[in-house]
Amino acid sequence: MPRASSSDCPHLDSVGEITKEELIQKSHGKCQDCEVGGPNLWACLENGCSYVGCGESHTDHSTVHSQDTKHNLTVNLTTLRVWCYAWLTGLKNIGNTCYMNAALQALSNCPPLTQYFLECGALVRTDKKPALCKSYQKLVADLWHKNRPSYVVPTTLFQGIKAINPMFRGYSQQDSQEFLRCLMDQLHEELKEPLPEPFDRSSTISVDSGPEEDSRSQSDETAENAEMLIPEQEEIQANREWQKEKNMINDLYRDADKDVDTTNETTPIISSQGALKVQSRISGEHNMLMSSSPPKSSGWPSLNPAHKKAMATFSPPKNKRQKKYRSVISDVFDGTIVSSVQCLTCDRVSVTLENFQDISLPIPGKEDLAKLHSSSHQTALVKAGSCGEAYAAQGWIAFVMEYIKSWFWGPVVTLQDCLAAFFARDELKGATDSIFFLFRLRNGVKFCKMQSLPEILCIHLKRFRHELMFSTKIGTHVSFPLEGLDVQPFLAKDSSAQTTNYDLLSVICHHGTASSGHYIAYCRNDANNLWYEFDDQSVTEVTESCVQNAEAYVLFYKKSTEDAVKERRRVAGLFNMMEPSLLQFYVSRQWLNKFKTFAEPGPISNDDFLCSHGGVPPNKASYIDDLVVMLPQNVWDHIYSRYGGGPAVNHLYVCHTCQIEIEKLEKRRKTELDMFVRLNKAFQEEESPVVIYCISMHWFREWEGFVKAKDNDPPGPIDNSKITVNKNGHLTLKQGADSGQISEETWNFLHSIYGGDSETSQSEEKIEMETRSL
Repeated sequence: MPRASSSDCPHLDSVGEITKEELIQKSHGKCQDCEVGGPNLWACLENGCSYVGCGESHTDHSTVHSQDTKHNLTVNLTTLRVWCYAWLTGLKNIGNTCYMNAALQALSNCPPLTQYFLECGALVRTDKKPALCKSYQKLVADLWHKNRPSYVVPTTLFQGIKAINPMFRGYSQQDSQEFLRCLMDQLHEELKEPLPEPFDRSSTISVDSGPEEDSRSQSDETAENAEMLIPEQEEIQANREWQKEKNMINDLYRDADKDVDTTNETTPIISSQGALKVQSRISGEHNMLMSSSPPKSSGWPSLNPAHKKAMATFSPPKNKRQKKYRSVISDVFDGTIVSSVQCLTCDRVSVTLENFQDISLPIPGKEDLAKLHSSSHQTALVKAGSCGEAYAAQGWIAFVMEYIKSWFWGPVVTLQDCLAAFFARDELKGATDSIFFLFRLRNGVKFCKMQSLPEILCIHLKRFRHELMFSTKIGTHVSFPLEGLDVQPFLAKDSSAQTTNYDLLSVICHHGTASSGHYIAYCRNDANNLWYEFDDQSVTEVTESCVQNAEAYVLFYKKSTEDAVKERRRVAGLFNMMEPSLLQFYVSRQWLNKFKTFAEPGPISNDDFLCSHGGVPPNKASYIDDLVVMLPQNVWDHIYSRYGGGPAVNHLYVCHTCQIEIEKLEKRRKTELDMFVRLNKAFQEEESPVVIYCISMHWFREWEGFVKAKDNDPPGPIDNSKITVNKNGHLTLKQGADSGQISEETWNFLHSIYGGDSETSQSEEKIEMETRSL
């Protein structure tokens, strides 16, 4: 839809009389909230309102004023450009992409997510392809900038989605909910950060062998670094020493086993360390079989004294812990569901907790509705700890009237019905009791509830059924509230959730059949609280009744509480007091965005700009100003007493401890990489290697990512379990296993640092593998 002329704007009727001279006079003033001067000042044009506020290059108090007062028209006092906050931007259809356009508009009208991309841009960083978060950030900026056009063409983001998932290639119609899932998963993957863990000094990486290393001069360390590379002696002498050290390495790991093997086979063997080894035997040559684990008292015999000294401090790591991650996607959309399965034979209960970012709800039919509303079923649900109380407030007379109507006009289904059907108990008849490791047929009951609630609850109604080669659509109208969706009946009793009411933000609708149709979105604008229909590039204001009659497919609900609104007003009042402050405190810009947009922002978290030692990580020092906001002491005192968390920060400094650890980490990476390259080069030059080890490429890729600085965490112990299979009590190499071949020296080198897999090192006996050609 082309940009409308100014005469088409319905808000011009609210403009009061104002002259050019008055506007020029106002341009010499300051923002009435923060007292910043021009040139980016905006004056409200609402009749009787004399407000002047700063624009988007500052705190954007002009937009805040519009949101608080619902005054839509404002004028830039420098360019005299008039702007209507109620004017919204569409998305151009670039070939059956209405499913994408509707999803993007619904998502972009979720303030917690959109304000993050607009105000916390410095955090939108990734080295992962196709960098979809950057494309989405650019799209959000285009949709919500004051200079936004009438429509935007989302080509870059569409290309990124197609690169991730081949499903969206071509120009056929796709599912809007599947697009949402794919987009949000990728955004989380690109923006995720590990949750902070308590600082553990024992886990810090140490390359130097003792405290005397710290007292040495920088020149001594430089000399050692040079020594840890290829020795600088004459090449002939180096090769002689190299051959001696290779022999010493091999002898060290052979001495424990004196058995003789005179066969001429090439036989893979799995060692007690977890190594896969291939031995090429020639009668009369070396008497070699797999040795047991190397003596624990022996250190790694390195190629030179510097290597020996350095590698002695590389203790084998413990099993790589599964890190927990968070992102703005998980902050906004993550909730948890607790599922319980009760065995009706022994009454034992198995409980599992799982995360969700959206809930797919069934649409109950007539029989399902009758069962959900029946008194006997309600009693059973309450006894089972499920959601029978969901209908307590509805009243049975109202239900009977609705049920009678359903016989004439089809079933009357509410969103509460769909939620109740999802959370209702499910009888398991004759199920295999594998959960309790009994593997017998038993009857049971399964029910679930929500343990924690997301800030934005995404609900997907299962309208499409796909069976074999046929697809059908459930066209039942599901009524849903625009405000006050209460999920309290579906909450676990031990849940700590405080706010259980949700208001509707946006809804994606599908018109048509399962094989063809069209997607649109209805979204509530956060600035003026009005509803708009987004039909590709066309944007139209609609009534609430129009939204409620829509054929909903995906709904976005946001937590609603008056406490959050009141708290924001209190903080704004403290800002306006402009009290002199002896101390200024830094707070995370990301948490401040939560405070502005979340109903429950949670404790103050400054971890996104602080390290575990309380300083600024060296890699974030260059853009620290983009990560923090400075608050006067009275504001900090108030939010800290209200939300807790922290820590309190009134001085920013680059962490020296982190800098030392980074240098040590780089030193370790270089040591390991240089040694591997050297050992592998010697292995490649051997014409007929006597011993060849196999190593899991899955583990090797993790190690490679670490030494090449693509991953900050070293891998866990060497794990060859993915390339072996147990046949008649013997571990054999899987046919076509994803494995690589390395020399015995390389294996010993890696194993001395990382250790082996407990699953393959539990047996001390030598295990022969099937013959395989390498």
